[in-house]
Amino acid sequence: MCPFNDEIYLLNEPGAVHTANGIAAQPELWLKIYQQILEDKKRISSYLNDALPEVCKIILTGAGTSAYIGLSLHGTFKRSLKINTAAVATTDIVTHPEDYFFDNETILLVSFARSGDSPESTAVVALADKLCKKCFHIIITCDSTGQLALYRSNLAKLIILLPLEANDKSLAMIVSYYGMLLCGLLVARLKVIDKLRPQIDILHHYGTKILDQYASSLKKLASLDFKRVVFLGSGPFYGTATESHLKLQELTDGSIICKNDSFLCFRHGPKAVTNEATLLVFIFSNNPYVQQYERDLVLSMKKGKKALFTIGIFESPVDGLEFDLEIKLSDSGKHLDEELLTVCDILPGQLLGFYKSLALGLKPDDPSVTGAISRVVEGVTIYKY
Repeated sequence: MCPFNDEIYLLNEPGAVHTANGIAAQPELWLKIYQQILEDKKRISSYLNDALPEVCKIILTGAGTSAYIGLSLHGTFKRSLKINTAAVATTDIVTHPEDYFFDNETILLVSFARSGDSPESTAVVALADKLCKKCFHIIITCDSTGQLALYRSNLAKLIILLPLEANDKSLAMIVSYYGMLLCGLLVARLKVIDKLRPQIDILHHYGTKILDQYASSLKKLASLDFKRVVFLGSGPFYGTATESHLKLQELTDGSIICKNDSFLCFRHGPKAVTNEATLLVFIFSNNPYVQQYERDLVLSMKKGKKALFTIGIFESPVDGLEFDLEIKLSDSGKHLDEELLTVCDILPGQLLGFYKSLALGLKPDDPSVTGAISRVVEGVTIYKY
């Protein structure tokens, strides 16, 4: 059965086929990526065993969507590897490298890149080699011919190349985002990867459920006349909210203005953006402690201007809360590790962006009418540091 269920015709829609197929392919590709990293465990483990004893800091980096991967993963890396980890975009490092690289530190730089051809990507690995005492590199990419994969480091580097189908053919990063996100998560939890298969099966089930049961509802929602969309997520879901906001804004060519924030931070002024033309998307953690704060925020939204429409995305419903659309993932008491839940929770944002793009008469595969944005960023000059 097609994951888009009764929306199967959209898989052949001119200008939409690559984005549609990328979204639909996700659950099956998650299984393939898990198997790939499992089979590559020895090589990856050998590199980490050589590098980590010297490493005092890990930096997860990338540009744009690739940078948002680190926002979801830095906590997992820190907890699993017991090394201080930060998510810093290459676009921040290039302009202020002295804030991140020091000549008395040995670091592990984990670079995420779809093509690896963004100028900032190679600039950052070169700056790390130049300014750090020593820098070990892990490059997670979708293109073996990209400049990042071909970069010659002072030290041996570890390249993890995702399956060919993870390299998006469309302008927006769809497949590559969740592929690199899952890959990074599995690298961080490599020591227990053999035990993760039941979790990956649950992840596959959740992804299939979103596509089968909620695609039609999100398509109908895309026909509403909303002008603003706010995505909220806590902890690792802040990365999910950030990528969701970019994807919808990107796929609608900026026609829909989007914002992302954490549940708690939204209280401190940003909630003023809410009005009768606003769509609010709440991406819930499945951690009961975290949910206490998230629930309080949702209840506080009863004061002030009412949003046009609300969506709640959660593994299991949160007591006392109601939404115009509820995307519930769990049945039969299944439970997914919090960080793995971020992988499937990007799907509603991608679907909403896809359908809204079509509703606006755009082509999701290439929604930028003026060419203002491109598949690989253009016009960036890297200056000598």
